[in-house]
Amino acid sequence: MNAVRDKASRDRELLDAAVAQLNQVVLGKDREVRLALACLLARGHLLIEDIPGVGKTTLAHALARVLGLSYQRIQFTSDLLPADIIGVSVYDRGTGAFQFHRGPVFAQLVLADEVNRATPKAQSALLEAMEERQVTVDGESHPLPEPFFVVATQNPSYQVGTFPLPESQLDRFLMRIELGYPAATHERALLRGRDRRDMLAALPSVLDPETIVALQHLVPEMHASDALVDYVQALTRASRDGTQFQSGLSTRASISLLRAAQAWAFLNGHPGVLPEDLQAVLPVVVGHRLRPRDPADRRGPPELARALLEAVPIP
Repeated sequence: MNAVRDKASRDRELLDAAVAQLNQVVLGKDREVRLALACLLARGHLLIEDIPGVGKTTLAHALARVLGLSYQRIQFTSDLLPADIIGVSVYDRGTGAFQFHRGPVFAQLVLADEVNRATPKAQSALLEAMEERQVTVDGESHPLPEPFFVVATQNPSYQVGTFPLPESQLDRFLMRIELGYPAATHERALLRGRDRRDMLAALPSVLDPETIVALQHLVPEMHASDALVDYVQALTRASRDGTQFQSGLSTRASISLLRAAQAWAFLNGHPGVLPEDLQAVLPVVVGHRLRPRDPADRRGPPELARALLEAVPIP
């Protein structure tokens, strides 16, 4: 028992150290940093939607550096092809056979930058990778490395040259977050401080892939009481009653909600999942999955998630 407690304490220290390192680079965004880590621990994928220049790419690169993960950045453009993401088979005259040349998706942390600037055909190239953690080329499956974490950035839909992500693609993302503008004090520190690129180059690794995979296996073991599961189901049922939303949360969404709550509880050192853990992650887990029933309803994801929470009492 003491050995288990000691290991849990070491895990907590490593995660706290990782958060501290990330907060040195991405200033004033402690909650968003923790959500990104919780998303990884839950074996999900992260969508960051915001205007250019607020630190989306910096956060992704910092995560890779601090967590010791291999990193690839894919710039999504209107002429991007699926082969540019997955890779391509090239004929080798010496062997008389086709050799598969891996694309940038074969990294442990993949940054899909400005994912909604590519066509739906290119966007769909990520679907199998994100869901199955493998890609299939010429009938042959190629497993992706572990851990495998996609961080996609998305520009607001009103900007020129964007293609909306289909619902099937959005549903592959466990969480959708926004960074927003920094507070005045943090923006001043950015203006007066070191260049973020120089800081990223010098950022030490706190974790390693093997430790992250081990932590990911611990998250589903976080205790969730029957009452907590009842709460998840009540929220799911409320989204499906047809009064507020076009369609309710899927079974995948309810599983994602529970897993994200377990990861948030694990990251914050709770002995089990509390209703507060569920409420903390619900806006970023369900916000991009809900659409208002009334076409004239202009509420955004945070307001829709808040309405769902208010409609369901805590069991």
